[in-house]
Amino acid sequence: ISVWGNDFTLHAESKSKMRDLTTQTVKRTDALLADCERDIRLAKEWGLSDTKPTIVLPGGGGINTEIFYPPEKRENLPPTIINARGMRSYVRNDVFFAAIPLVLEQIPDAKFICPVMKGAAQPEKWVQQYEISANVELLPRQTQQEMADLYRSATIAVSPSEHDGTPNTLLEALACGCFPVAGNIESVREWISNGENGLLIDPSNPRELADAIIEGITNDKLQMKTIKKNLKLIKERAENKSVMKKADKFYSNFI
Repeated sequence: ISVWGNDFTLHAESKSKMRDLTTQTVKRTDALLADCERDIRLAKEWGLSDTKPTIVLPGGGGINTEIFYPPEKRENLPPTIINARGMRSYVRNDVFFAAIPLVLEQIPDAKFICPVMKGAAQPEKWVQQYEISANVELLPRQTQQEMADLYRSATIAVSPSEHDGTPNTLLEALACGCFPVAGNIESVREWISNGENGLLIDPSNPRELADAIIEGITNDKLQMKTIKKNLKLIKERAENKSVMKKADKFYSNFI
C-alpha cells in the first residue's frame, strides 16, 4: 500500500469506520510505501509488522529537476510570496490571508500569488475583507512548467498546513530556490530545520507567519544559506531519477 500525508494523522481517526478500515488495511499489508518517515512509524503503531518491508519515497516519485530548478540570478527579485497549497481543509489559508496585511505594513510592495484559487469564493472574500487586491493574484490551476516558472519568480514559498506528509509543492519550491515558511509539524521537520534552511511557524498564528515571511525576505544572509542547503537537499534526497531507482529496487526485491 501507498500512504500519503493525511492518511494516519487526519483521516484514520476521523470516524470509527475509518479507524477500523485503517487497522484492517495496515495489518494485511505486505509492503508499505510512504512519503515521510513519520508514516512508517505510525503504520507500526497501527499494527504493521516490523518484518514487513517499508520505504520512504518523497515527492510522488521525486522532483523532476529538469523542470524544477532555480533561476540563474535571484538578485533584485521583487518580494514575492507563493502559496501553492490551494484550498485544502488542513491548510490554514485563513491565517495566510490574515497575515498579508501584517506583511504589507513593513513591505508594502510585496506580491502574493495563489495558484488554484481563482474563482473560489472564500479567497475572493478574504481579498475583499483585508483590502489587499492590489497585492494578491489568485490564479487558476497551472501546468508543471507554469508552476516552476512561478516558483522561480518567488522569494518565499508558504505552506501553512496543520496536517501533511511531505508536500510535493514544498519540494518543488525548494528545488526552484524559494525560501520555505511552513507549519511546524513532524513530517515537514524531516526536511526543514527552523532557522537553518527555512522557518517553521504555528500555522494558526497570523503574526508568526507574517514575521517569518518578513524575515525570509529581509534576511539576505539566511536566504542565501537556505537556498544553497535546499538545492543540495533536493539533489541528495528527492531527485526523481534516484527516487525511482529506489522504487524499482524496492518492487523488484519484494516481487
